[in-house]
Amino acid sequence: MPITDLLERNSKLYGEEIALVEINPEVQEVQRVTWKEYELIQPSPTAPYRREITWSVFDEKANRVANLLMGRGIRKGQKVAVLLMNCLEWLPIYFGILKAGAIAVPLNFRYTADEIAYCVKLADVDVLFFGPEFIGRVEDIAGELGKERLLYYVGESCPTFAEDYYPAVANCSSVAPKVLIEEDDEAAIYYSSGTTGFPKAILLKHQALSQSAKMEALHHETTHSDVFLCIPPLYHTGAKMHWFGSLYTGSRAVLLKGNSPASILKAVSGEGCTIVWLLVPWAQDLLAALDSGKLKKEDFHLSQWRLMHIGAQPVPPSLIKHWLEHFPHHKYDTNYGLSESTGPGCVHLGMENIHKVGAIGVPGYGWELKIVDEQNAPVAQGEVGELCVKGPGVMVCYYHDEKATQEVLENGWLHTGDMAMRDEDGFVFLVDRKKDVIISGGENLYPVQIEDFLAAHPKVHDVAVIGLPDPRLGEIAAAIIQVKEGQTCTQEEIDQFCTGLPRYKRPRKVIFAPVPRNATGKIEKPKLREQYCGVRLVEAQNRS
Repeated sequence: MPITDLLERNSKLYGEEIALVEINPEVQEVQRVTWKEYELIQPSPTAPYRREITWSVFDEKANRVANLLMGRGIRKGQKVAVLLMNCLEWLPIYFGILKAGAIAVPLNFRYTADEIAYCVKLADVDVLFFGPEFIGRVEDIAGELGKERLLYYVGESCPTFAEDYYPAVANCSSVAPKVLIEEDDEAAIYYSSGTTGFPKAILLKHQALSQSAKMEALHHETTHSDVFLCIPPLYHTGAKMHWFGSLYTGSRAVLLKGNSPASILKAVSGEGCTIVWLLVPWAQDLLAALDSGKLKKEDFHLSQWRLMHIGAQPVPPSLIKHWLEHFPHHKYDTNYGLSESTGPGCVHLGMENIHKVGAIGVPGYGWELKIVDEQNAPVAQGEVGELCVKGPGVMVCYYHDEKATQEVLENGWLHTGDMAMRDEDGFVFLVDRKKDVIISGGENLYPVQIEDFLAAHPKVHDVAVIGLPDPRLGEIAAAIIQVKEGQTCTQEEIDQFCTGLPRYKRPRKVIFAPVPRNATGKIEKPKLREQYCGVRLVEAQNRS
């Protein structure tokens, strides 16, 4: 079924129940404002602390957006982009695009003006919804985008080069448009992380989105009474498809604008959240705050919090062990996926398999996997090869890029570019990205394995391992280590700790510096390579 059917069903079954809550912790005073009340007042420079909408209002708002687009000539199959920070408007706009039969194109809020223009053109976008944070960037390219593209501004004080979203949508019908949408129809274009240049446009069908919703609910045993805390950006398949579990069960979700440890615990406590998806750095920060005593669990109502799960990047087993020391009653799951596989879940650990922490898990609901060598032949158990997945969430293609599509799709199998191995129990362990493998003196070194080891050091807050050029060995492993706040660490301490590693896996260089991560928590290794490769490395220095 098309993903829009779930929203319409929830409107009928749970119409007066709260669907979405937006919390902005930057606003000090606590205001409880519904969507309808918010529209009756003039938007102010300081948004309300808390806003909420019911399922019926959510559906009505989506219908208005759909009718707005159709009234401006947008037809089935045309593309409409969304460039917004997480907010209460985000999902009704997204579903309004889908209800019009159009294809939604979420854009990364970190894109530069040039990247926005590139993505808009690559996806053949006809309409762009954007928020106040992007006025400057969109204005820089407004002329380049041309008059044929509609620009809708979602915020206060609409700039002259765009149309004001709020009055435009308020004048549209709240009745669902009569557009036939089927599960085989194209639904969305999501962009890859773009770590090797400009991002690729990933085309997905309604069937892929609907399957991910059912899969999320099954994997995490989501019920109608659960409350999901959504912190990562909605433009990303990770956040969107995890929220789809709430859509599938008609349960409440909280959009938190901010990721500080205090704001996370306050939201869990105040909203009664039961499921929280974290990125590795946020979990690290929260544990550090609890370890230091800056935050105390007894100051919050956390007994209802039943599940913490992580995805988007490899998870050090030491992190989860530490987490369970603070939250021993929590269930835990690792979720592996790519935007090319409709986000997380094609492989997942499973809440019942916490004894296998360190693995990414087993095939998700409806998925198959295999691990192959360079000749595309399956490797033996325990050997390293490329992970391939097959299932209903595999992308249609890279839009307008047939060559790149052919490189990763073969007979329905998606080649992920991730190196993995399977243990004797059938659990898959992620070894590293294929392109991140370090070849040192003829030996393959997998950075994730070294990172997981170093992450267990009591003074290490975060760590990244990259290959650096070496005239004798070709490459050597270098560890960029971010030390915990208030601590100092020396290369001698790290060297001593690394005696627990086989000699050939020990990092030859140690650099004490911040570890950069993108908005979805992934280590920005291209940025580190650019910074450290080909330049003379200064001796490691202490940094607290």
